[in-house]
Amino acid sequence: MAALPDLGWSGRTVWISGASRGIGLATARLLAELGARVVGLDLHVSTELSSCAARACELDIASSPAVSALAEELCAAELAPDALVNNAGIARDAVSWKLDDESWQRVLDVNLSGAFYLTRAAIPQLRARGGGAIVNVASINGERGKFGQASYSASKAGLIGLTKTLARELGRFGIRVNAVAPGLVETELAADLPAEVRTRALEESLLGKIAAPDDIARAIAFLGSAWAGHITGHVLRVDGGQYL
Repeated sequence: MAALPDLGWSGRTVWISGASRGIGLATARLLAELGARVVGLDLHVSTELSSCAARACELDIASSPAVSALAEELCAAELAPDALVNNAGIARDAVSWKLDDESWQRVLDVNLSGAFYLTRAAIPQLRARGGGAIVNVASINGERGKFGQASYSASKAGLIGLTKTLARELGRFGIRVNAVAPGLVETELAADLPAEVRTRALEESLLGKIAAPDDIARAIAFLGSAWAGHITGHVLRVDGGQYL
C-alpha cells in the first residue's frame, strides 16, 4: 500500500458525526491513519468505529441539550476539536404531497439542525485554539433538487447556506468552513434506493461509476487539512460529474 501523504493531521483532534458507517466511518479511518485523534459520534456506536477512534460516543445530534452536554464532556477530557466534520444524515423519501410532518421534521433536525448544534458547540473551542476547519457533508441534491427528496434536498441546501454563512462569520478567527457535495455513494443509505435510481446515477456519472465512501473521505481530509489553508466557503462536488 502506498504511503499516505502528510496533510498535517497528526496530533489534531477531529469530531466526526455520523461516524459509525458509510462516509463517516471511512473518514474516521482515514483521519486516524493520518495521525488524527478521532472522536466519532453517532446515534449507535459501531464496532468498526470503536476500533479506529480515540473515543466513540453515542449522541442524538438532533438534541441541542445532548450536543452541548457531550461537547462539555469532551473538552473536559482534553478532546476539544481542532476540526469538525458534520456528516450525520438521514433520508426519508416521498413525493412532497405524501411526505408527513414527522418525516420532514426529523430529516431537517438531523441533517441541518444537528450540524448547527455541533458547530455552535465547537466554535468557542476552535476560536480558543486560534483557528481550525469545519467540513460539512452536503449533496448535489441540495444544489439541484431531486424528485421525491423534498426534505433531504431542503436540508442539504440549508447546509450549503450554513456553510457559506459560517465561512463569512468565522474567517476572521482563522476558522475555515467548507462543504463536500457528493452524488450517489455506495452506503447503507443508498442500498435501500430503487434500482432505477442507481441506474440513473450511473447514466449521469461522467466516469461511469458510483462513488465509494473513501472517495468522499479523501476530499474531506483535504478540505480539513493545511493543504486547503486558503480555501473557505467552498462547496466541492465529489460526484463523478453527476451534477453536470
